[in-house]
Amino acid sequence: MNTKLVESLVQMIEALPSEDYLLLQGQLTDRNIQKTVGVCGGYARIRNTRIPVWTLVSLHNQGADEAELLRNFPSLTLFDLAATRAYYANHRAEIDRLIVSHDEEDLPNG
Repeated sequence: MNTKLVESLVQMIEALPSEDYLLLQGQLTDRNIQKTVGVCGGYARIRNTRIPVWTLVSLHNQGADEAELLRNFPSLTLFDLAATRAYYANHRAEIDRLIVSHDEEDLPNG
């Protein structure tokens, strides 16, 4: 790990004006969610993983809190979960439709 590079980046980010800082946060959040043909059915997933957004939202809806999600998916971070919430807030119909369709697949004769 290049700690000097990270420290330099932190200092540059801290020096950003408010509107640029918000823009950076939005860009990082948006890039944390990916859609790639052939990976997770092409559905929205967390950066470079095979963990679909709909799975995390479904587990949360069933009562899993952040601590439980992080225990069950140790490669995730709190930032990943925040990006998941932001994506869901902006794409609720898409994610809800995926949850329903996957729930129906789990039903007998589904």
